[in-house]
Amino acid sequence: MKNSAHAIAKRQMALLKHLQSTGSCTVPEFARLLQVSEVTVRRDLEELENKQLLVRYFGGARAIEPIVKEDEPAYMASISQHMGCKKAIARAAAAMLEDDDSVFINSSSTALLIYPYITKEVMIITNNGRSLLTERPAGVSLLLTGGEVTGRKNSLTGQVAVDMLSRFTATKCILGVSGISVSGGITSRVMEETMINRTMLQRCSGKKIVIADHTKIGLEHNFFSGDLSDITHLITDTQADPEKIAALRDAGIQVTLVQAEED
Repeated sequence: MKNSAHAIAKRQMALLKHLQSTGSCTVPEFARLLQVSEVTVRRDLEELENKQLLVRYFGGARAIEPIVKEDEPAYMASISQHMGCKKAIARAAAAMLEDDDSVFINSSSTALLIYPYITKEVMIITNNGRSLLTERPAGVSLLLTGGEVTGRKNSLTGQVAVDMLSRFTATKCILGVSGISVSGGITSRVMEETMINRTMLQRCSGKKIVIADHTKIGLEHNFFSGDLSDITHLITDTQADPEKIAALRDAGIQVTLVQAEED
């Protein structure tokens, strides 16, 4: 079928990228650009607005804000900050893995730290290009999605990456996020990451684990990756705000608190 989920996702990504470069666009302009009907455009815009990826106005839509691009200094800063917390979180996530698991891991700096702590025979399916540069235990198989290289952190995104993820059903999913809150769900600073995160959540049959240090708890960013109901677990550190943790637990999330390791 031409109107498959993959075709819809590809069209919507093209629409979002056009908005990224122009700031706003009318429905007729979208229809000409994408070579689809205005009815189809309106349906796409409604769906994308519901996912908090754009704002509609009468006759068109506008971008929420310019896309935040990761650069090397920002990425390296994200790795080095709160390293003791991130290592403890990664260790706890690795402890949740079992032999023969297939595990989705996204491109977050915290997720990248999990490899040294894995003690089981597992397959990692990831869009994190830096996984190739990370030492892995002998029992860890690695499958990269392929796709468009986004930012200096070498995350693999776009339709190629989404298509590859859609071919698998993982038994566990481990996602680093930019923010997690009761009101905003799980969110990202980078638009291209949201479709990857959503696909990983949709194609996971088991535990869906968010890993986030205390600075991410209660934060909301512009690009929506999923509702709290889409995940099962959160691993964070003991410096997280107790009230925000209590609210997340009340929302049905199983929260594990870990003590930061010494750097």
